Amino acid sequence: MGFVKLKYWRWDLKLTHTWAISRSSGTDIFKVVLVELADADGLTGLGEAAPIRRYEESVDTVMAFCAQVDAARLSFADIPGSMAYLETVAPGNMAAKCAINVALVDGAAKRAGKAVYDLLGLGFQEGRHVTSFSIGIDKPEVIRQKVLEAAKYPVLKLKVGGPDDELNLAALRAAAPDKPVSVDANEGWKTKEQALDQLEWLARDGHIEFVEQPMPAATALPDLAWLKARSPLPLFGDESYHTAADVDFCAAAYHGVNVKLTKSGGITGGFAALQAARAAGLQTMVGCMIETSVLISAAAQLAALTNHLDIDGNLLITNDPYTGPTAEKGMISFAHAVEKSGLRVRLKS
Repeated sequence: MGFVKLKYWRWDLKLTHTWAISRSSGTDIFKVVLVELADADGLTGLGEAAPIRRYEESVDTVMAFCAQVDAARLSFADIPGSMAYLETVAPGNMAAKCAINVALVDGAAKRAGKAVYDLLGLGFQEGRHVTSFSIGIDKPEVIRQKVLEAAKYPVLKLKVGGPDDELNLAALRAAAPDKPVSVDANEGWKTKEQALDQLEWLARDGHIEFVEQPMPAATALPDLAWLKARSPLPLFGDESYHTAADVDFCAAAYHGVNVKLTKSGGITGGFAALQAARAAGLQTMVGCMIETSVLISAAAQLAALTNHLDIDGNLLITNDPYTGPTAEKGMISFAHAVEKSGLRVRLKS
C-alpha cells in the first residue's frame, strides 16, 4: 500500500561556531530538509537531507525532487521497489533520495517493532563506538578555543587545506598535546608531491590517526596509488567514495573510506557501501554533514560496520529539533533514547 502523505520542510541549523573547510568560506547556518512519510494506518517514518554544494545539491534541489515524488509509489513493505521508483524520478539527487530512504527504513523498522540496527541484523554495542569532534578551519586563536571547549571529546578531527595549517595544528596541540586526531583535507592538496609533503609533516606530530581525501576526487588513479604507496599515514577516501560502485577504485587509491548517508542515498546505500568496503579489505568510517539528530541517528545505526565514527554534526549546532543517541565524552549511546524502534529519535517537546 502506498502512502497517504509525504511531507517535507526546510530547517536552518544554527552553528555554534562559524564553519569553514578547504573549499568553502565560513558559514553560521547550514540548511537541511526534513521529510516525513505516513501510511494509511498512521505509521510514520522520518528522514533528512543534508545536501552538499560540492555535488550541486541544495535545499532547493531536494524540495524540487520531493515535489515530483508520487507517495503512492512508496511503501514501508518494499524498500527496494521504492528506491527503484525514486531512480525513475530523476538521476542523482542523492541527498533527496537519502531523506526518503531514511524515512522508509525508519517506518519499516517501526512496523517490525525493532530498532533499525536490529532490522539490519547489526545490533548496537553500548560502550564501543566513539565519535570524533570536528574542528573547522579558522584562525589559530579560535582553533585553540574550540579545542578547549571540546575537552570532553577524546578524539578530534581537524580540517586542513588552508594557508595556516601548521599554525592551526600548533594551536590544537597547545590545547590538547597528545589527543588522537584525524585530519581532513577535503581535496585541498592539488598535486601528489604537495600532498606527500603535507602528509610527512603531519606524520611528525605522532598522534595523527589518518588523513581524509588529500587530493581532488578527480585525480587520476596512478597519482593516488603513488601517494598511497608512499604515505606515512593511512589515507581515507571521502569525496571519492559515494556508493559500493566506487569500491574497486578506492581499494587501489586509499586505505579506507568515509561513508556518508547523504552521498550514498540513505541507510540502504550506506549499508551496501560499508559492506563492499569491508569485503575489499578497506578500513571504514561513517561520517556526516552538519545535521540534526535524525541523520546522526541514521548513521549510528551502521556503527557495527565501522572502524571509526565522525557523526558529530548535531553537536555543532544550537537548534537541533530532535533527540536521539547521546555522545557523552564522545561515546555514542542509545541507552537513554525514549523511542525503542525505528531510528530511535523523538521531536523535542
